Amino acid sequence: MRYHIAPLFCRPWTINGVTPKLIESHYEHNYGAALNRLNAIAAELEALDLANAPPHAVNRLKQEEMAALNSVLLHELYFASLGGDGRTLPDLMAQAIARNFGSIDRWRQEFIALGNALAGSSGWVLLTLVPRDGRLINQSVTDGSQGIAGAIPILALDMYEHAYHLDFGANASAYVAAFMRNIDWNAVQGRYEDALTVKPPRPLVQKQFADVPAVTVDEVKAMLESGVPVQIIDMRPRHYSAKAQDMMESAVWRDPERVEDWIGDLSKEAPVVTFCVYGFHIGCETARTLRDAGFDARYMAGGHYAWKATNGPVKLFDSAALA
Repeated sequence: MRYHIAPLFCRPWTINGVTPKLIESHYEHNYGAALNRLNAIAAELEALDLANAPPHAVNRLKQEEMAALNSVLLHELYFASLGGDGRTLPDLMAQAIARNFGSIDRWRQEFIALGNALAGSSGWVLLTLVPRDGRLINQSVTDGSQGIAGAIPILALDMYEHAYHLDFGANASAYVAAFMRNIDWNAVQGRYEDALTVKPPRPLVQKQFADVPAVTVDEVKAMLESGVPVQIIDMRPRHYSAKAQDMMESAVWRDPERVEDWIGDLSKEAPVVTFCVYGFHIGCETARTLRDAGFDARYMAGGHYAWKATNGPVKLFDSAALA
């Protein structure tokens, strides 16, 4: 498949403090070279006899393809980031940056610091949206590092010397300052709005327990830290618990097959949190049984292992409870 060149996203003569010659050279010689290299690699891959090609040859080409494609995409984003008044942010973008970084000034300081850190070196500084949490993050990407998986870049600063040397020589900090003055925040906001529509990986859905509310590990921790009375019940099956070495510090173990024997020990005045090994079947089923009996019961998503994975406090399992 052939990749086609994208026209310049900015008007070179409008960039304050940057000559059109620099933009033209950057577009023609660096972006153009990356695109031509990408097409050459794509053609070589298409012609490859995969049934007989050595694995290392395939791997080399795929690594080169990734590097060239990243260069093409980030150059396009870089040019699309220029052409505005970098001092003024539209409301939605200003609110998003302040929410994620504490303030616009703090975002600027971090972004500029990442750019200046690459002076004399090479790489990119990116403002990206991570769909997993809907969070904006600055990141520095170099040839030897990886970008954040699944993150969507909405603003890019090219810190390779070819991006500034014609105008600024070795004065990379002056180039970074010029870039900041020329950010097209309306275009950045448009990309931010588009990025917000991208969903994170879909979670496992247990349709049979759609009516049973869940509580996250972090929410359970917050309840415990606040001193809110909560009854936490370890519902891991007896055959599993007989081999268990630890359990959640604030929990008591109860046999999920004998709910009728211990349900009378619970109070309807305090919420109940149930959990099993992974937060799937048994914890959900018991929470439903308790809700049907009038308790404010929920299951803890992720179960015992989610609690341990977030460094939740544990204690030795009380084997006497199995008697």
